[in-house]
Amino acid sequence: MGFTETIEWVGKAIDSAGVAVLVVGALAAAVRAARSARSGSSDTYRQFRQQLGRSILLGLELLVAADIIRTVAVTPTLSSVLVLALIVAIRTFLSFSLELEITGRWPWQKPAPDRPSE
Repeated sequence: MGFTETIEWVGKAIDSAGVAVLVVGALAAAVRAARSARSGSSDTYRQFRQQLGRSILLGLELLVAADIIRTVAVTPTLSSVLVLALIVAIRTFLSFSLELEITGRWPWQKPAPDRPSE
């Protein structure tokens, strides 16, 4: 097995891991939401969205890593690098949007300090 085939295999393995994270994360979020709804929790929807968003973020990170590995190591042409740049830009925008949805703040903003109890 040559270098190119090995890198393609690694890229596909990381792609598969990214998809698995998305699927397993969505299923786990749904199961937790169902349990939470049965117990009568009032913030089931918020918890579901947060857990699903975290799964999507992790899956996107893995998919971006696989794209970078394949593009840089296998086909480092100008057109493939430009396509990679576009993919990374779109996924970065999605990651920032999801982070804002999950935490209520941008990734570069500091979390609000805890208020002292009165």
